[in-house]
Amino acid sequence: MRFSLLKRARGVGRWWRRIVLAILLVPLGLVLLFRFVPVPGTPLMLVRTVQGYGWQHDWVPITRMAPALAHAVIASEDNLFCTEAFGFDTAALQGQVSAWWHGQRPRGASTITQQTAKNVFLWPGRDLVRKAAEAAFTLPIALLWPKRRVLEVYLNSIEFGPGLYGVEAASMRYFQRHAADISAAQAARLAVILPDPLHWSAAHPGPYVAERAQTILRRMGELGPLLDCAE
Repeated sequence: MRFSLLKRARGVGRWWRRIVLAILLVPLGLVLLFRFVPVPGTPLMLVRTVQGYGWQHDWVPITRMAPALAHAVIASEDNLFCTEAFGFDTAALQGQVSAWWHGQRPRGASTITQQTAKNVFLWPGRDLVRKAAEAAFTLPIALLWPKRRVLEVYLNSIEFGPGLYGVEAASMRYFQRHAADISAAQAARLAVILPDPLHWSAAHPGPYVAERAQTILRRMGELGPLLDCAE
């Protein structure tokens, strides 16, 4: 009887080890796969499709994007992107942890690498489980992908409007031109709408979006070496 119980316990232990190994290796395998392969779709695209928003997504390599697009999202979303060694802004992360510890709602401070992890691999939401999963994907992305690949995947996967994903689809929808032909001013307007793409329009910007786009355009000219990794 004791031998039977011991044998069963060992069998259960083997299964748990296999499950834990799969949990560790499957995300790493996906990160490695998308280091080289275009991302065909994301969980958010599926969610939005179920919500009735449609799905317009045209992948283009970063060599067929105007450089201003990468410059604009760095200037708008993550000024220190090119200098972040492990995909995190440690100062902002410490501020988020401090706010949570004191019972406050942490402010959003995600880097472009974190946003790429979230958009490509995870479900929408702000719960702690999703944030932990985001961190688990962010580190291998930062270690295994060059900065330009992170930008390439981000710019191809991010939501720009209802049912609209990636800079090629957004450029055609809002400006009737390919991503390769976008001007710096248009790139700035696209970057500005990323925090609320379901309600803001790059083609018909309201006062806030127009003013913010001018700020981003000016910042693009000031960042200098902080844009080097996008070249």
